[in-house]
Amino acid sequence: MLIAVAIIVLTVELVLVWDQLAKAWKSLYSANWWWVLAAIVAAMSSMHSFAQIQRTLLRSAGVKVKQWRSEAAFYAGNALSTTMPGGPVLSATFIYRQQRIWGASPVVASWQLVMSGALQVVGLALLGLGGAFMLGATKNPLSLIFSLGGFIALVLLAQAVATRPELIDGIGVRVLSWFNSLRGKPADTGLDKWRETLSQLESVSLSRRELGEAFGWSLFNWIADVGCLLAACYATGGHPSIAGVTVAYAAARAVGSIPLMPGGLLVVEAVLVPGLVSSGMTLASAISAMLIYRLISWIFISAIGCVVFFFMFRTEKDIDPDATVDGDVEQAPQFSPDPEARHEPEPEQ
Repeated sequence: MLIAVAIIVLTVELVLVWDQLAKAWKSLYSANWWWVLAAIVAAMSSMHSFAQIQRTLLRSAGVKVKQWRSEAAFYAGNALSTTMPGGPVLSATFIYRQQRIWGASPVVASWQLVMSGALQVVGLALLGLGGAFMLGATKNPLSLIFSLGGFIALVLLAQAVATRPELIDGIGVRVLSWFNSLRGKPADTGLDKWRETLSQLESVSLSRRELGEAFGWSLFNWIADVGCLLAACYATGGHPSIAGVTVAYAAARAVGSIPLMPGGLLVVEAVLVPGLVSSGMTLASAISAMLIYRLISWIFISAIGCVVFFFMFRTEKDIDPDATVDGDVEQAPQFSPDPEARHEPEPEQ
């Protein structure tokens, strides 16, 4: 049903803007290929930063991963996220599984996913605020102050939890006791599991330097992706304002995170094109820039991910991460009696 609605909407849009699409195609055909190459480099730099965020956070937990392995996992995970229905869930599960194979405990692997996601959200918010601020959105400076204050509080809280898990032990014990009282169970039910989880989290030693490095790569990821979009605009001969492109990009990424269609299809385009027009581009150039940007940042990067997944990860479906982590424990052989063999009775003690 959803696909049928999308096809109808797309058909109506094609009819209404056919003339502009024809101009956009001519503009696309005559694009400056040096700027297209710059957009490709920027898109791949953005993917590189994802791996650096993961490696920095896992390194703080004592899990060392080679750069090429991390990048390969993110290319494959991105392909799952942007091409499959329910892709974000599949991608998160895939990345979690890879981290378990690399030696991360379940708590550390989950912590890395949550932490990197939080850094990504904060980075995109700051990027959007920066673009709005450059556009002159200074009528309400309190909103900017509160946003920056919330960011600083989030960073301090994340570092406190990562470096001193005992700070939340008392809170967890009280919440657990209250929850057990509601269920009519002993107050210490589940306490051992809670403290086991905290003991795994104690393996994380996230310093301010490592947290700053991870956030720096997170912010660079968005900046590189904006650079990809900006290069796509220049490739079509457009000269939009950097602030306008930044705001348009942040808005498109925000709505594109809603999992309606794989890769944010139709949703991203519907927000991105008007944003580029408002930044100073003609409609035809904006459509061309959008097409170049989506062909590179979505189709091209996803195609690389599909190839990487096929050659590197498709044979890992039978690998048990827990067996990989605990593979040094030798299992005792199972006794299988032979009916033709004689078994002497054991002597009595």
